[in-house]
Amino acid sequence: MQPIQNQIGVVHRRIERADPEVVARLSRFGVATVHEAMGRIGLMKPYMRPVYAGAATCGPAVTVLLQPGDNWMLHVAAEMIQPGDVVVAACTADSTDGFFGDLLATSYRAQGAKGLVIDGGVRDARDLKEMGFPVFSRAIHAKGCARATIGSVNVPVVCAGALVDPGDVVIADDDGVVIVPKALAAAVADAADARSANEEAKRARFAAGELGLDMYGLREPLARAGLRYID
Repeated sequence: MQPIQNQIGVVHRRIERADPEVVARLSRFGVATVHEAMGRIGLMKPYMRPVYAGAATCGPAVTVLLQPGDNWMLHVAAEMIQPGDVVVAACTADSTDGFFGDLLATSYRAQGAKGLVIDGGVRDARDLKEMGFPVFSRAIHAKGCARATIGSVNVPVVCAGALVDPGDVVIADDDGVVIVPKALAAAVADAADARSANEEAKRARFAAGELGLDMYGLREPLARAGLRYID
């Protein structure tokens, strides 16, 4: 990885994306399942929320490094999008300005983007919901942006506490956003498959009335910890 000072003003046209078949497998699972399957790592900070309830997306990352209050590089990123990509935008300093709205969403959709994750603000929330374009952001804020200071596209970024390399898999839903490094994607998909099957079996047992106290063998450790039942 190059020092960050050498990454300003750079656009990488060619990136290695995660295998499309693996991305399709990961898209079947929610953020919580993938996070657990990956060893409880990869989550962005919990302030990253969907602009509208029910938004969900999964795809390889096109990364953007923004300057505060400046959305120039989001326009540059549009040219780098391939069908199925999710744009992930970080900022060189905290900013909640409205970097993105319905016009850019229309442009991104035309290029085949499946959504945006941005550690900054967005606006036109009602329009984004009506479009059904998944956006996950730090804030919703009507404040506009300039186009005056360059950043970069397709460089490693830290977005809401998570390291994102171009081509990594982004999974986002109502539970938040998780990043799966492309080198681990196949193994994580296998682990998520196994976890999902295990959870389905437990779900059936819960539905039949079994208690977690018995399913997980919790009674003995609770007794050792000193829990007492009083009639």
